[in-house]
Amino acid sequence: MQESSTKPYLIRALHEWCTDNGYTPHIVVTVDANTVVPPAHIHDGQITLNIGTLATNRLTLGNDYIEFQTRFGGVTEQIYVPVAAVSAIYARETGAGMGFDVADSQPYPGSDAEAPPAEASGPKVVADNGARTSAATSGPPDDDPKPPRLTIVK
Repeated sequence: MQESSTKPYLIRALHEWCTDNGYTPHIVVTVDANTVVPPAHIHDGQITLNIGTLATNRLTLGNDYIEFQTRFGGVTEQIYVPVAAVSAIYARETGAGMGFDVADSQPYPGSDAEAPPAEASGPKVVADNGARTSAATSGPPDDDPKPPRLTIVK
Protein backbone atom coordinates (compact mmCIF):
# COMPACT_ATOMS: atom_id res chain seq x y z
CA MET A 1 0.00 0.00 0.00
CA GLN A 2 1.31 3.44 -0.97
CA GLU A 3 1.53 6.05 1.76
CA SER A 4 -0.96 8.91 1.34
CA SER A 5 0.20 12.46 0.71
CA THR A 6 0.48 14.93 3.59
CA LYS A 7 -0.73 17.76 1.32
CA PRO A 8 -4.52 17.49 1.94
CA TYR A 9 -3.93 17.21 5.70
CA LEU A 10 -1.73 20.31 5.71
CA ILE A 11 -4.32 22.21 3.64
CA ARG A 12 -7.04 21.29 6.15
CA ALA A 13 -4.80 22.23 9.10
CA LEU A 14 -3.88 25.63 7.64
CA HIS A 15 -7.52 26.29 6.72
CA GLU A 16 -8.46 25.61 10.36
CA TRP A 17 -5.57 27.76 11.64
CA CYS A 18 -6.64 30.68 9.42
CA THR A 19 -10.27 30.34 10.52
CA ASP A 20 -9.39 30.05 14.23
CA ASN A 21 -7.29 33.23 14.02
CA GLY A 22 -9.87 35.26 12.11
CA TYR A 23 -7.91 35.19 8.84
CA THR A 24 -9.23 34.51 5.34
CA PRO A 25 -7.73 31.32 3.82
CA HIS A 26 -6.92 31.49 0.12
CA ILE A 27 -5.58 28.75 -2.14
CA VAL A 28 -3.54 29.21 -5.31
CA VAL A 29 -4.43 26.62 -7.94
CA THR A 30 -2.62 25.71 -11.15
CA VAL A 31 -5.56 25.08 -13.46
CA ASP A 32 -5.55 21.81 -15.41
CA ALA A 33 -8.05 19.70 -17.34
CA ASN A 34 -9.54 18.35 -14.09
CA THR A 35 -10.16 21.79 -12.54
CA VAL A 36 -13.59 23.43 -12.76
CA VAL A 37 -13.44 27.19 -12.14
CA PRO A 38 -14.79 30.27 -13.95
CA PRO A 39 -12.42 30.83 -16.91
CA ALA A 40 -12.65 34.64 -16.68
CA HIS A 41 -10.76 34.54 -13.36
CA ILE A 42 -7.81 32.46 -14.57
CA HIS A 43 -4.59 34.38 -15.16
CA ASP A 44 -1.42 32.78 -16.49
CA GLY A 45 -2.82 29.31 -15.82
CA GLN A 46 -3.58 30.02 -12.15
CA ILE A 47 -6.47 31.13 -9.98
CA THR A 48 -6.54 32.23 -6.36
CA LEU A 49 -9.68 31.23 -4.48
CA ASN A 50 -11.07 32.44 -1.16
CA ILE A 51 -11.98 29.28 0.76
CA GLY A 52 -13.11 31.05 3.91
CA THR A 53 -16.35 30.05 5.60
CA LEU A 54 -18.09 33.30 4.58
CA ALA A 55 -17.14 32.90 0.90
CA THR A 56 -18.04 29.23 0.44
CA ASN A 57 -21.04 26.94 0.72
CA ARG A 58 -20.71 23.17 1.20
CA LEU A 59 -16.91 23.32 1.41
CA THR A 60 -15.30 19.88 1.32
CA LEU A 61 -11.55 19.70 1.81
CA GLY A 62 -11.07 16.11 0.65
CA ASN A 63 -7.93 14.08 0.11
CA ASP A 64 -8.23 14.27 -3.70
CA TYR A 65 -10.54 17.23 -4.43
CA ILE A 66 -11.59 20.52 -2.86
CA GLU A 67 -15.24 21.20 -3.67
CA PHE A 68 -17.52 24.12 -2.84
CA GLN A 69 -20.03 26.62 -4.12
CA THR A 70 -19.15 30.31 -4.31
CA ARG A 71 -20.29 33.45 -6.09
CA PHE A 72 -18.38 35.24 -8.84
CA GLY A 73 -19.97 38.52 -9.85
CA GLY A 74 -23.26 37.48 -8.26
CA VAL A 75 -23.39 34.14 -10.07
CA THR A 76 -23.20 30.93 -8.02
CA GLU A 77 -20.52 28.55 -9.32
CA GLN A 78 -19.68 24.98 -8.33
CA ILE A 79 -15.89 24.71 -7.92
CA TYR A 80 -13.86 21.48 -8.21
CA VAL A 81 -10.12 21.72 -7.55
CA PRO A 82 -7.79 18.72 -7.50
CA VAL A 83 -5.63 18.83 -4.35
CA ALA A 84 -2.68 17.92 -6.61
CA ALA A 85 -3.16 21.27 -8.43
CA VAL A 86 -3.00 23.41 -5.25
CA SER A 87 0.32 25.26 -5.14
CA ALA A 88 -0.27 27.24 -1.92
CA ILE A 89 -2.60 28.06 0.95
CA TYR A 90 -2.18 31.29 2.87
CA ALA A 91 -3.90 33.85 5.08
CA ARG A 92 -4.88 36.86 2.97
CA GLU A 93 -4.32 39.29 5.83
CA THR A 94 -0.78 38.23 6.78
CA GLY A 95 0.53 36.17 3.88
CA ALA A 96 1.44 33.37 6.31
CA GLY A 97 0.98 29.99 4.70
CA MET A 98 2.62 27.14 2.86
CA GLY A 99 3.54 26.32 -0.72
CA PHE A 100 3.37 22.92 -2.36
CA ASP A 101 4.66 21.14 -5.43
CA VAL A 102 2.01 20.76 -8.14
CA ALA A 103 1.48 17.26 -9.51
CA ASP A 104 -0.63 15.77 -12.29
CA SER A 105 -4.21 15.40 -11.08
CA GLN A 106 -6.58 12.51 -11.60
CA PRO A 107 -10.08 12.73 -13.09
CA TYR A 108 -12.87 13.34 -10.61
CA PRO A 109 -13.96 10.03 -8.98
CA GLY A 110 -17.02 8.49 -10.59
CA SER A 111 -16.62 10.39 -13.84
CA ASP A 112 -16.11 8.54 -17.10
CA ALA A 113 -13.97 11.31 -18.60
CA GLU A 114 -11.47 13.87 -17.36
CA ALA A 115 -14.09 16.17 -15.86
CA PRO A 116 -16.01 16.53 -12.61
CA PRO A 117 -19.66 15.44 -12.57
CA ALA A 118 -22.05 16.87 -15.15
CA GLU A 119 -24.01 18.70 -12.44
CA ALA A 120 -21.09 21.10 -11.97
CA SER A 121 -22.22 24.48 -13.24
CA GLY A 122 -18.76 25.78 -14.09
CA PRO A 123 -17.05 24.99 -17.38
CA LYS A 124 -14.09 22.64 -17.64
CA VAL A 125 -10.94 24.66 -18.23
CA VAL A 126 -7.52 23.64 -19.50
CA ALA A 127 -4.48 25.55 -18.26
CA ASP A 128 -2.59 27.65 -20.78
CA ASN A 129 0.79 26.70 -19.21
CA GLY A 130 1.94 30.33 -19.37
CA ALA A 131 4.10 32.12 -16.85
CA ARG A 132 2.63 31.61 -13.40
CA THR A 133 3.08 34.98 -11.79
CA SER A 134 -0.35 36.52 -11.22
CA ALA A 135 -3.68 35.20 -10.02
CA ALA A 136 -7.31 36.23 -9.71
CA THR A 137 -9.19 36.22 -6.44
CA SER A 138 -12.82 35.68 -5.67
CA GLY A 139 -12.72 38.27 -2.88
CA PRO A 140 -12.51 42.04 -3.09
CA PRO A 141 -9.14 43.44 -4.18
CA ASP A 142 -6.82 44.69 -1.46
CA ASP A 143 -5.44 48.22 -1.64
CA ASP A 144 -2.22 47.06 0.01
CA PRO A 145 -1.90 43.29 -0.51
CA LYS A 146 0.82 41.54 1.45
CA PRO A 147 2.91 38.97 -0.43
CA PRO A 148 2.43 35.41 0.80
CA ARG A 149 5.21 33.81 2.82
CA LEU A 150 5.41 30.29 1.51
CA THR A 151 7.44 27.19 2.33
CA ILE A 152 7.74 24.36 -0.21
CA VAL A 153 6.69 20.99 1.24
CA LYS A 154 7.53 17.77 -0.54
